[in-house]
Amino acid sequence: MTLQDQIKQTIRDVNDFPKPGIVFKDISTIMLDPILSNAILNHLEETYKSMCLDAVAGIESRGFLFGYPLAMRLGIPFVLIRKAGKLPYKKISYDYELEYGNATIEMHTDAVKEGMNVLIHDDLLATGGSAAAAAQLILKSGGNVAGFNFLVVLNFLGGNERLKHISDNIINLVEY
Repeated sequence: MTLQDQIKQTIRDVNDFPKPGIVFKDISTIMLDPILSNAILNHLEETYKSMCLDAVAGIESRGFLFGYPLAMRLGIPFVLIRKAGKLPYKKISYDYELEYGNATIEMHTDAVKEGMNVLIHDDLLATGGSAAAAAQLILKSGGNVAGFNFLVVLNFLGGNERLKHISDNIINLVEY
């Protein structure tokens, strides 16, 4: 069985969350399987080890689950991109729309330096709003978006199209 098949078998669908009509792809079930979790990390490390990355940025909160361990395996910094009001130091922010409303994300001002090549990681790509907003923070800091990585992409919501103008290096493990 392929890694993609294992992931798809493990992800749990939760109907009507966070609102009626949404089928939420719950990756928390992956966290219950350390063998699968390590296989995912091994795959991500192999995918990105030869790429000239200076940092991995993870989008709160599920983007931290594999983003931080991936950065550690690659020996590069991990950049926290968090919801408004969660970071204690000087920060920059970006307001954006997402599937269920509006949001603001923030990043410390010293997290990304001029010219850094940053991979943006999150658990799931839907419409691309969160990932595009994270990219704006990286760009605003003088960094380069080296690409995007997601465990899951929901192709029918068109997030890939929204991100292609930022980077065409968009990699995911499973598609729905």
